[in-house]
Amino acid sequence: MTSTELQAKQAGPDAIDGYAPQRLSHLALITYDAEATTNFYTNVMRMPLVAAVMHERVPSTGDLMPYLHIFFRMQDGSTIAFFEVPDLPQAPPHPHPAFHVFNHIALEVETVDEVDEWKQWIESQGVEVLGPVDHTIIYSIYFFDPNGNRLEITTPLLPDWNDRPREAERAVQSWVRAKQEAADSGTEISQALHELIVSTEPSNFDAD
Repeated sequence: MTSTELQAKQAGPDAIDGYAPQRLSHLALITYDAEATTNFYTNVMRMPLVAAVMHERVPSTGDLMPYLHIFFRMQDGSTIAFFEVPDLPQAPPHPHPAFHVFNHIALEVETVDEVDEWKQWIESQGVEVLGPVDHTIIYSIYFFDPNGNRLEITTPLLPDWNDRPREAERAVQSWVRAKQEAADSGTEISQALHELIVSTEPSNFDAD
């Protein structure tokens, strides 16, 4: 299908595109310790180990890179997966705290009580937990897996928190416009974006 045909399927910000992916199959990350990762996800996160693959070469590229690929499943069938590669060097430190905070995996449960129960359970397993945090649209706790990946357990506080396409479109347009106007005027872009955030923050998630 051509890009023109795909665009023709898009009927505006409120439409669900029938050609969008159906769901997350798996999110794959690096681990340096498959044993510790398996213990954490099966025992702490209660996600069963459901598949494991070992190959000498990467099938997609043909590169000689022996690895173990392991998959842990959630209730909807989606999985979090990890690769362990022998003698893989440690990744360099992140250059800014944003990488450490904003890169994360959010896992949903049904109720606020369940989030609180997860906090108690995870802490009982010796894992430090931040929160709970009431974001007004969702309620969350945060912690790290053995690989340094930040995890979130969350539940919606508003039923339509992720069904506000017109607001989202306006937010992106405002962000892009503020960056362009700052660049055109020689203004510091970070300052322009900060001013935008301050001026719109109270109504970021107001309904139409």
